[in-house]
Amino acid sequence: MTSRTLVLLRHAKADRPDGVGDLERPLTERGHADAAAAGAWIAHNNLQPELVLCSPARRTRQTWHGVAVAMAEAATEAGSPTVRYEQGLYAEGHHALLSLLKTVPAEATTVLLVGHNPDVSLLSAMLDPDGSGDSDGLRTSGLAVHRFDGDWAALGTSGAALADSHTARG
Repeated sequence: MTSRTLVLLRHAKADRPDGVGDLERPLTERGHADAAAAGAWIAHNNLQPELVLCSPARRTRQTWHGVAVAMAEAATEAGSPTVRYEQGLYAEGHHALLSLLKTVPAEATTVLLVGHNPDVSLLSAMLDPDGSGDSDGLRTSGLAVHRFDGDWAALGTSGAALADSHTARG
């Protein structure tokens, strides 16, 4: 049976400029620094993904960019992951996120999902059989690492234990 790792990342700190719709909200300066710190943490912990599932919102795309640059600077040998920008990661609920994860190709052993709260935190809580996550949920640039044995298609409620968590600050 294959061991799988799911890294959930809540987007970094975003701004709320006047006249800018939610989908186009950019990261703050701190948000860019925190995204880079998240990427460095991922690289340091050997969690480089083969697949990235990212919301199409500007703040999640910018978070992923900061993570990717930091991972590249860490000179990992994992190569560049496949990146899929998925509309279903933007405000469709944590059950939709789980459904999306069930479509991950079998060859992917590590997946990074970059999304929004409350959905990312609710997904993390739903996956962990021990319910050992933070009761307040993931903060901006918060990471939750879940592990399980089996296929992505079989992933379900209480099916992936929380192995580690971290809040990245740059």
